[in-house]
Amino acid sequence: MQLVLGLKKTSPQPCVVTHSQAESSDKELWELHEELLQQIAERKKLHQNLMNRLKKEPAAATAGQSHQTAPEREQQLQQSENQLHQAEAQEQQVKQQLEDRQKSSSSRQSTPSSVTFSSGSSTTSRSMRPNQKQQESPPTSPQAPPQQHEQQKQHQQQPSQTQSEQKQDNPNAMKVVLVGAECAPWSKTGGLGDVMGALPKALSRRGHRVMVVAPRYGEYAEGWETGVRRQMRIFGGDQEIGYFHGYIDGVDYVFVDHSCFHHLGDNIYGGDRMQIAFRCALLCKAALEAVWHVPCGGTHYGDDNLVYIANDWHTALLPVYLQAHYRDYGQMTYARSLLVIHNIAHQGRGPMAELGPFEVPPSYTELFRLDDPIGGEHMNIMKAGIITAHRVVAVSHGYAWECQTPEGGWGLDQILRDSSWKFRGIVNGMDYSEWSPQHDVHLQTDGYQNYSQENLREGKAKCKEALQRELGLPVGAHIPMLGFIGRLDYQKGVDLIHENHGWMMGEGVQLILLGSGRADLEQALREMEEHRQDQCRGWVGFSVRMAHRITAGCDILLMPSRFEPCGLNQLYAMAYGTVPVVHAVGGLRDTVKPYNPYDNSGTGWTFNCADPGNFRDAIGNALYTYREFRDSFEAIQKRGMEQDLSWDHAAEKYEEVLLAAKYQW
Repeated sequence: MQLVLGLKKTSPQPCVVTHSQAESSDKELWELHEELLQQIAERKKLHQNLMNRLKKEPAAATAGQSHQTAPEREQQLQQSENQLHQAEAQEQQVKQQLEDRQKSSSSRQSTPSSVTFSSGSSTTSRSMRPNQKQQESPPTSPQAPPQQHEQQKQHQQQPSQTQSEQKQDNPNAMKVVLVGAECAPWSKTGGLGDVMGALPKALSRRGHRVMVVAPRYGEYAEGWETGVRRQMRIFGGDQEIGYFHGYIDGVDYVFVDHSCFHHLGDNIYGGDRMQIAFRCALLCKAALEAVWHVPCGGTHYGDDNLVYIANDWHTALLPVYLQAHYRDYGQMTYARSLLVIHNIAHQGRGPMAELGPFEVPPSYTELFRLDDPIGGEHMNIMKAGIITAHRVVAVSHGYAWECQTPEGGWGLDQILRDSSWKFRGIVNGMDYSEWSPQHDVHLQTDGYQNYSQENLREGKAKCKEALQRELGLPVGAHIPMLGFIGRLDYQKGVDLIHENHGWMMGEGVQLILLGSGRADLEQALREMEEHRQDQCRGWVGFSVRMAHRITAGCDILLMPSRFEPCGLNQLYAMAYGTVPVVHAVGGLRDTVKPYNPYDNSGTGWTFNCADPGNFRDAIGNALYTYREFRDSFEAIQKRGMEQDLSWDHAAEKYEEVLLAAKYQW
């Protein structure tokens, strides 16, 4: 078998840089260098795929399925390595020419160039040095010669051809950097990971140049070593970090490499308070510098037309550092910051005495000080982030309102009311590539069936029957099937389900619960199943496959959450034609419109106050409609499926906020 590399040919011959090329314009050299970097990235990816495949060859050979001998496999691998080294050598020659041009140009100027290459060891390009101990004196930052700087700015604003493909022509296109402690599919504990995995792709589809910065908790096959190493001043000591880069679905994923992140993928927020704070501060500083030192597609992002999107308290230091370490000294004046609140209950609280290691100027101390009934006087990172960010977003309209109330603000309600002019809510979207009844891979076996609005009745009936058989419940299309999927804790209102369990069983329904969490609530699931084994199943733990199948097979989804910043399960349910019954709080109130029988509108049932009786009444109304008015119930299902719940819609709203931040001075 011969290795075929489907790579685009470059204009020069391999490993030859002619005199005519050396005399070509700077623009041509930049374009050539960018093309070579793209080619190297492609070769690396092909080489890695080849290595992964050849690792499986010995086993295949033993089974008599491989047609290659060991020497042939070794020769093929060597050929791939040679091609990769050849491309890298050519790139080094072109890079040297560009550096020689810069040196020649800068020798006639009093200051050095603003952009240098960082593909090898640690370099110093237009580096703001905010991470030094003396924060009150302006950091020295050499500026590029005006003409050269303008050329480089133009180059930075133009992403590679590969990055431009399948993007909208958007006159409002910006450079957007999302920063978070987790990012699906590499790291995830909840909704934040989903947002970091899906929103960047949606923004990219709208024409923005998008980077995601997240910790490198493990060996990610998609992230390649850039060779860029930087020294950061963190908690009074110098720390060396590295950057790994991958380009996927139109997004630059940059993973920050440091020993403090290693092997924490399954325990992202593990460690004591100061260990977590150290990782958060390191991530924020690394993200701020990434736009200057990580060559994505051959070009750095730079700071013009740039907005950072920080997420929750873990990255709330980023707006503070951007203002205190850069903008206060005339650096990154065209960069803006946006802070997204996913859960305001977590704020990065600690004693004021612990503020010192964060290396913020004394003039910023009071921004961190909060005195409230919940924690007394303390340091609050979320508070400082809210004040210094150019815009603040909550993950739903309802949650934005709740955060400004004493009951929902967790001590920060007054701060958010004072910042209401820059604060709004945007409902999260859902990823249809993973959650779609038409294409769901979990509905293609074991008697399940993919379906759409056109065959909703037939498809749901098939999935319901398959779910009943899989779980060992009596099979019957007429039996109302209710489901719950979620974390077992007080917030999710599982106790309200437990209190209504006897009544629901008396109504002749089947109840399926899936989740893990508090030990007492896990035991409650077991007890509910044991009490009525012919009607109830309590699955303690979590299964992605079962979550999809419950969503497709059930008629009604229960979400009695006491508070819910946004919520995703109700979105999945409506997309699958499963009618939600929810507590009208936060994102649940925004996304589920209560059914009105008089004008036949609405997408589900809601109830006010987390009370067992109110919850029971809402379930009763849903069951009555299901049994007595099936056409109305089916109309509710179809209205839910007709909605645009995608991230593309949410990205459009985020773009409005990004533009507002861009023009804020």
